[in-house]
Amino acid sequence: MAAPDRMNDYLSAPNPVDGGLRHARRGRRGKGFVAGIVVGALLLVGGGATAAWFGYRASLDDNLERIDAFEGVDESTRPSAAPAEGPDTPVNILVLGSDSRISAGDPNAWEAGAQRTDAIMLVHLSADRQTAAAISIPRDSWVDIPGVGEAKINAAFSYGGPALMIQTVEQLTGVRVDHFAVTDFQSFTTLTDSLDGVEITVPDGAGGSVRQAMNGEEALAFARERHALANGDFGRVQRQQAWMRAIVAKANNNRSDPLKMAGFLQAVTSSVAVDEDFTFDRMQELFQSAGDISTNDITFMTAPYTGTGRSADGQSIVVLDRATFDPLMEAVAKDDLPGFLAEAPENMDLLPAVVQ
Repeated sequence: MAAPDRMNDYLSAPNPVDGGLRHARRGRRGKGFVAGIVVGALLLVGGGATAAWFGYRASLDDNLERIDAFEGVDESTRPSAAPAEGPDTPVNILVLGSDSRISAGDPNAWEAGAQRTDAIMLVHLSADRQTAAAISIPRDSWVDIPGVGEAKINAAFSYGGPALMIQTVEQLTGVRVDHFAVTDFQSFTTLTDSLDGVEITVPDGAGGSVRQAMNGEEALAFARERHALANGDFGRVQRQQAWMRAIVAKANNNRSDPLKMAGFLQAVTSSVAVDEDFTFDRMQELFQSAGDISTNDITFMTAPYTGTGRSADGQSIVVLDRATFDPLMEAVAKDDLPGFLAEAPENMDLLPAVVQ
């Protein structure tokens, strides 16, 4: 079982605007990571939102599709919340990408094996509102699903919907999930174009990198590519994270423009289904409390893994590196992620920083 190269090969494929990715295959694989963008952008734009675009509250709140995501989750089996040391508490949000966001609201529509999640991300906002993290869990991670047994983690959503996915992630990580969000991939280009495009770091052809302005279709091609990457799905996850960071950065830059932000938030709230307690008022509370967080304060990473392998029944799987994964998640549960990262192993799969 070979461990993959941890080089940041999300930069290793051609510049999409130069033609290398413009014709990337638009299959079903690659859908869904927009969930992380949606929630990350909502939470991490910060507290600089103007009263003008918060005036759209009623319309934005109506846009949000509601899911009773925690129905059936046994409270007695759930991890404890991290203790609060100040006026705020840490917040953990499980965000998923699915083929169909609408059907995610109707448990009766699920059929075992018929609907899985292409992207799984745990977004952590610290209690002091100084840092945040977006941790991608590979969809093929081999884990124990309560009541099912060992399987790929993305099967939990198919077997039992939001509740079973929440239970699976909480059991795996020991982190209490406070909110849940799921989306489809339909609004990818709309989100990007509502901000008049984004700038994503791409290779310059000479061993370095440059920031490339991309519209929605170009960003879509960049983020969905995996076949040209040495790390395949792992490299694609980093591209997805790079796009998420670009969206957050652009939204931060535009937050003083009420017209642009109103359009962006209309697109965001129309693209996501959330648990019943994740109201727009709750989001606004998080906006205002997280006003000091900048793009550089957000850590993007992939959950530690040792490599890929085969399950006993022959499935291609991702093997999590529990020696690193468990302490990482313990740090998240205790709201001490910066302390963990200060002494983290060198092979941690972090999205490389962008020099401002």
